Amino acid sequence: MEEYMLPCLNKKYLGFECMGCGLQRSVSLILKGEFVEAFIMYPAIYPLILLFAVLITNQFISFKYANKSIIFLAILTVSTIIISYLIKILH
Repeated sequence: MEEYMLPCLNKKYLGFECMGCGLQRSVSLILKGEFVEAFIMYPAIYPLILLFAVLITNQFISFKYANKSIIFLAILTVSTIIISYLIKILH
């Protein structure tokens, strides 16, 4: 599976990682059952998975606080991506 992963064009041509670097490898690690390593690779993977799960579930089963949950998870996911990216580039 790893030989079919897309390269980060930002890293390849500009020399620094983008905010999505590590996402594919993190998904690959989850599929292998390496959950801690997946979090270390891309800390936003779990809020992102939860956000997609709520979005998909909401398409089939509407629940009372769906909109508030989606907004909260979206903010959590974006803030996790930005904070982990800043830690990565400043470290």
